Amino acid sequence: MSCDPREDSEGAPGKNPAAGTIDRHLLEFLVCPMTGGPLIYDPERQELISRSAGRAFPIHDGIPIMLIDEARILDT
Repeated sequence: MSCDPREDSEGAPGKNPAAGTIDRHLLEFLVCPMTGGPLIYDPERQELISRSAGRAFPIHDGIPIMLIDEARILDT
């Protein structure tokens, strides 16, 4: 399964039903607020993952919460 935010579960551009109401185009422009690096969309956990920062930023009701204090620290 691709983690490319521009693809749905079938690999086609668009909106993944599991993503709720998140704007898939918005995900293309978001970067990690800690490192400025790329984010990986995890549709199952509804999170944006920053491997470089070791954090996962939650998505609530389709809105990415890009606050460092709200991010989950990833297990290493």
